[in-house]
Amino acid sequence: MRPSVVLFFVLGLGLAHGLVTGRAPSCVRCSPVLFVSADEPKAVVVKVAGLSAPAPAGWVSEKPANRLRSHQFKLPGEKGGPGDAEVVVFPESDPKTEKVFPRWKGQFVVPEGKAIDDIAKVSKLDGVKGATITLLDVAGTWRYNPAPFDPKSRTEVRDDQRVVWAVVAGPDEVAHVRLSGPKATVDTHYPAFERFLKSLK
Repeated sequence: MRPSVVLFFVLGLGLAHGLVTGRAPSCVRCSPVLFVSADEPKAVVVKVAGLSAPAPAGWVSEKPANRLRSHQFKLPGEKGGPGDAEVVVFPESDPKTEKVFPRWKGQFVVPEGKAIDDIAKVSKLDGVKGATITLLDVAGTWRYNPAPFDPKSRTEVRDDQRVVWAVVAGPDEVAHVRLSGPKATVDTHYPAFERFLKSLK
């Protein structure tokens, strides 16, 4: 059988498989153009402090809730779980961790008999070229205010939360990136969040 006839036969089988099953066969390399899904969304490129990286799969891009945010993503929680988490990017932010960290720590209710540093952890994220990334990781009861500089904005008390703030100092600017939500949901998404920060370049 001539090669052209064989190729036509293989492609025909692949197309028939896709029509019947609704998905491409495992051998997509046989015809990469034929089996590219037009419905597959492209990853959003997230700009942070003069650097950028694609958003991880599963991060749902949303319209920023206010003009202080350049990017906003919903990170879905498990069905029947405590709820979704959120990632927000605040561009052109304060670079001084000694100033912003105490303010962010102050958003949490300190359990009786403990100090804020018992529930808060500060660390550096290594392995990022072109930027210095400092993390503040706090878990507990969070007094969340969607617009803390707006006197009309109301504070919500949210129990069993985990918030990870990242101060990303790039070559020419600084941005804050915040991962927040129910602790169980944040725990699930944190590894991808850290990989995202390390992939900035």
